[in-house]
Amino acid sequence: MDFIYTCVDCGAEYTESAIMYRCPRCGGTEAPGEMQKGNLKVYLDPDYLQSLRDKPEVTAEDFMPYPIPYAETYPVGNTPLIAPARLREKTGYPRLLLKNDGMNPSGSFKDRASQLIAAQALYYGENTVTVASTGNAGSAMACAGAAYGLEIILFVPETAPENKLLQSVLYGTKVLPVRGTYDAAFSLALDYTQKHGGINRNTAFNPMTTEGKKSISIELYNDLGGRAPDVVYVPTGDGVIYGGVYKGFYDLLTAGLIERMPRLVAVQSEKSNAISRAWKSGTMKTLDEATTRADSISVASPANGRMAVEYIDACGAYALEVSDEAITAAQLELAAEAGAFVEPAAAAAWAGFLADRERLSPDEEAVVLLTGIGFKDMKAVTDAIALPESVDPDMKAGEQRLGKS
Repeated sequence: MDFIYTCVDCGAEYTESAIMYRCPRCGGTEAPGEMQKGNLKVYLDPDYLQSLRDKPEVTAEDFMPYPIPYAETYPVGNTPLIAPARLREKTGYPRLLLKNDGMNPSGSFKDRASQLIAAQALYYGENTVTVASTGNAGSAMACAGAAYGLEIILFVPETAPENKLLQSVLYGTKVLPVRGTYDAAFSLALDYTQKHGGINRNTAFNPMTTEGKKSISIELYNDLGGRAPDVVYVPTGDGVIYGGVYKGFYDLLTAGLIERMPRLVAVQSEKSNAISRAWKSGTMKTLDEATTRADSISVASPANGRMAVEYIDACGAYALEVSDEAITAAQLELAAEAGAFVEPAAAAAWAGFLADRERLSPDEEAVVLLTGIGFKDMKAVTDAIALPESVDPDMKAGEQRLGKS
């Protein structure tokens, strides 16, 4: 499919058919303490997009820059759209919806990007993909690698949740825990690709990570019978998920399949709020550190921060912040009242919805994006819940424990 790259910062266009990662003019020109520059947007041929109006039904694959080979081998997407009856009644929002992307093959939204990166590698005849991750992107790429027979090299902070690291090891990936932060792992992954070749999947560095994630928007369009919702709550760390959700709806708008962009609310933890700060202040600064318990959105230097801030304004939305305590409460509430056990980063989106209700009309259709399953990080809930003690094997003991005596 025909597409071009455009630099977020200088607007330069590139039509090269070879793999591109960053704008050669702007990449690496950011000053210390600034969000990185030179990220690339991908624009599909608008004539092609508009031709999709003639199709009886569009799919996410219609919007991908590279063909997805053997999609049934790594079946990403088609995740449940939940109509949570109890939460609708409790909150007073009868059109509330939860998009449970924890039902993807590796248990997270990141499978969407990894599917396209695998397609990119296969398209160019590359067999190795290198990636830095706090857990989900790595396990997703590992899952894709196992499905397609690709070698995956994963650099990950040693503090990443053990379940996510074990998952990647089980898939056969070469996992290298790093004594340092995600940013240190990110840098090592770039150095490895530069020295040894292959494809680099680092989030935002490879613009196809954003393109792959836009499939969620095409899917929501189909889930809703050919329309966009009014508002989507997006858990936000490095800004790539946010960029992908925006890009999907942008492509639908360019195709003439929807008439307006939904408001895409970027939800961040108060302890990892670089994008929210940048949107409010207009200065693209990084943080000294990010310490939120929601590891998947714990990012001090958001790799796609500049693009995310641009897109927040472009769709008439805003960024908001929630506390780690609110994230924990949201995680427990989703499990107990909607049957959706999600990891903390996903619960942040629900905490954002709860904090934002005064801005919403009860008539609006709101989608909360749940990006990862809770079983990936069981340690996150061990401080909030406890297993009950055993009882003697008789009815009286059971009744006493249950308060039925």
